[in-house]
Formats: sequence, C-alpha cells, structure tokens
Amino acid sequence: MTFDEFDLDSPLLEGIAKMGYHKPTPVQQEAIPAMLERADVLVGAATGTGKTAAFVLPALQYLLDEPRPTRHPRILILAPTRELAFQIHKTVKQLSHNCDFPTAVITGGFNQATQAQTLRKPTDIIVATPGRLAKMMEEDQVNLSYIELLVLDEADRMLDMGQGPTVRTLLEAIPDEFQAALFSATLAGAGVRKFAEDILDEPQEIQIDAPNTKSEQIQQVTYLANDKEHKNALLTNILQDASCQSAIVFCNKKERAIALSEYLQSQNISAQVLHGDFIQAVRMEKMHKFKSGKIKVLVATDIAARGLDMLNITHVINYDLPYRGDIYIHRIGRTGRAQQVGIAINLVERHDMKALERIEYHLQQTIPHGKIAGLEANFSIKSAIKAQAKAKKKKPKKNAKKKR
Repeated sequence: MTFDEFDLDSPLLEGIAKMGYHKPTPVQQEAIPAMLERADVLVGAATGTGKTAAFVLPALQYLLDEPRPTRHPRILILAPTRELAFQIHKTVKQLSHNCDFPTAVITGGFNQATQAQTLRKPTDIIVATPGRLAKMMEEDQVNLSYIELLVLDEADRMLDMGQGPTVRTLLEAIPDEFQAALFSATLAGAGVRKFAEDILDEPQEIQIDAPNTKSEQIQQVTYLANDKEHKNALLTNILQDASCQSAIVFCNKKERAIALSEYLQSQNISAQVLHGDFIQAVRMEKMHKFKSGKIKVLVATDIAARGLDMLNITHVINYDLPYRGDIYIHRIGRTGRAQQVGIAINLVERHDMKALERIEYHLQQTIPHGKIAGLEANFSIKSAIKAQAKAKKKKPKKNAKKKR
C-alpha cells in the first residue's frame, strides 16, 4: 500500500515525501481511511508505530476539504506532556509545509500572555496540554466553540497523570457535532474505555498491537548486577562500547538520575540529566543537544519515556526497572524506530526480581539474560528468585490480638 491510495491532496503527498515516509505503517493504513470518512476512532497502537502521522494527515486533509474562513481554531490535538505536544506540533508543521494552516502550540512552561497573543491571530490548529489550555479557556483567552475535530493522543497517559477531569472540562466548551479520535498505547482496562465512551460516538475500534507488544526491531537483554558498584561498571562498559552511539538511561527517581549523570561525567562519558523539575526551555535545550549528538547519553526519569521522537537512539538502558510493564514498553520504544534495530538493556539486582517478573508477565515472554566478560554476577536469576521466596516464608507474621 502507498500513501497515494488514501486520495490525499498533492501538498500533503509532497510533505510525506519530504519527511521520507515510503509506505504507511499498519496504524496509518487503518486509521487514516477511517478518519477521512469522518468516523470517530478508538485506536490502540504501541509506541513508535507512526500514530502521529495517522491523525495529523486526516486532520490536514479535513482542512483542505472543508475550507472555512474563521479566526478561531477548528482542530484541537491534546497531548499529556509538553514534549509530546511539541513533537506533534513539529510533525504538523512538517506535513503541512505546503499548506497555509496557522498552528499554535499551547503548554505550560512558557509565558501565557505570549501564547494568548498568538491565539488572537487566525489559528486553524491548536496542539496543547490540557492544563494550560483549560486555564486559558477560564480566562477567555481561547475559544473552543468552533472545534470540528478533536484528537486525544496517549489517552492512557492522560489518565495516569490525572488529566481526565480537565479534558472533560475542555469538552464542555466544544459543540456536540465534532469528530473525535482517541489514541492510546493500550485499550486495556476500564479507565480508557470509560474515557472513550465520554468522548467518542460509535467509534471504529482499531487495535494494531496487543497491549503487551513491543517493536520487533528491539533486541532485549538483562544483565545481573551484584550491587550499585557492579551496576555502574556494567553501565560504563555498555556506554563505552563502539555500538552505543546514543543512549537513554532511565532511573525511577530524580535524585538517582542526578547522581548517575554526575558519575558518568566523572568517567568522561558525555551525559546530562533530564527530569521534571527543569523549566521547559532548559528541557528543550537538553533534548536539542541530545538529538544533535552533542550529548551521547541522556539520564532521564520517565518524563522522557514519551514524546521524545528520535530515529537514532541505539540503546535504551533501564538502570532502574520500571514498576509496570506498560511503562517498560514505553521506555524501550524510544529505540528501534522506523525499521532501525535498537537495543534495550536491563540492569537487574537481586531485589529487582519481582519487577522483572511483572515485566515478563506483561510481555508474555522471558527476556534473554546476557553476560559481559569480566563483569559476571555472583548469582543467577533462579537463585535470586529462590532466595526471595525463602525470605518471604521466613518473614514473621503479625500476631493477632488475643481475645480476653
């Protein structure tokens, strides 16, 4: 199948060619025709499957098909994080390069008055995070009553971040007659389903990948670590290998990410830290340096697990295992994109066995175990699980209160 078969206008086909897209991905093959038919859609697709273009192209084609003079935005795309909003905005600008569709990105971390000034000019498309947009709506700085197409990207993440009520508040400002599309990494669970029921009208459901899938382009491996010192030695060895050109190292806590970044710098490894406490301008500067190759390693908390869209990340390393399987999939999805092979490495200590079991259960597969010569651990997965089970049996039970 080719993009020509979607009957898109030539300006969009030129934008597609300029971005180097050769043929539509599975989610694009399913979602684009449905949205072009003006149907509401509920789409489940794993990260890195090309879903941004799957909703941006129909949105742009809608504006080409239905030209209507108005100063107010007609298309609203909501994203859970600033990083993802800016990435979507970039894709919109790239694909609409040959079209005249004024577009604005509205997120926290930037001057609200400046954003309000932007919206005083004619704007066709808004890409926004829910919190900032709701605040601007409350202060009458944006008018959503002309919205004709609403897209919610990474709806599962929105719910995880507690943004559901804010999205529902925004919906109250949009007229009843609008097309809606909800995209989510997983459609499992009552939360996303209920969210979809509130927003979508008889949607076409599209499930490209099961919730526990990951890109087949990603090679996964687990290395066992005796302790923190051993883990640091493994990490240094991996990052200094010639195959590692660009890496994201994930930590569960900000403090650990900061300390690890400083450690890597002490080992003469080009590394910087990225976490949620940085202002947006600083976060964007760090990501720009990383994307441009000025920084080899980005040590990050899960703020970077979504919305960081790059094609040249060779390694994703879980210094800390995430607590949930879906977060694991989002993390490793930063590599192995656009048919490129990527490597996902997990550094696992004895106390990580439960987390590893949860991830493997979510994946419905066992992650292969590897060894680095000279840095082998002094225990095995089997012995660690056995020791953990033994310790659990020995744990004294709380004495029940005796009745008098």
